[in-house]
Amino acid sequence: MSGRVYRLHSTLELPLEDVHDHFDSDPELPPGVADVDVSRRNNTLILQAVAEDDNDISKYTPTAQLKASVSETRVYEEEPPKPGGGWMQEEEEEIPSELVEFACFKGDRETVLQNTALQYPMFLVLRDIALLSEKGTLTAITEDDGELRATRIVEGENRPANVEVVESPANGEGEGSGVDWRDNDFISG
Repeated sequence: MSGRVYRLHSTLELPLEDVHDHFDSDPELPPGVADVDVSRRNNTLILQAVAEDDNDISKYTPTAQLKASVSETRVYEEEPPKPGGGWMQEEEEEIPSELVEFACFKGDRETVLQNTALQYPMFLVLRDIALLSEKGTLTAITEDDGELRATRIVEGENRPANVEVVESPANGEGEGSGVDWRDNDFISG
């Protein structure tokens, strides 16, 4: 499968259980990926691509992987009360809550999507995960079959996106930052 990932930025968060459920449901994977190994090392979740054809990739070549940090967050069934009130405030009932582990795919391409073998197919896996997420965004510029594509998913919904080339000086570079050779006292005499 052809394709490249040029830029990627992710702030996705979703319950770790949802990630496991997604892969347990035997999702349709992109061409080139036979399976996705899901493993965890301490507070890091790693989704490693397993190649369809072992002959295409050397056994010493690492396949692309998605990395997410795992964190615990207390989730309340209702909105927790705002702190404040007087010292005579009645003791309120505790709002039911539970600790939920979240997979946080946060960062740029090198942080979230690592290694180049099967990188584009694993981006497609990340895109499917983004569609499950209710929190965060995924933005990317990719190339597929010679065509640039922009991806923008916000809180689980595909949003319009396009690739635009704009000319603008990068932070004023090139303007006044060099030596003015015409009016240089050390050269002209």
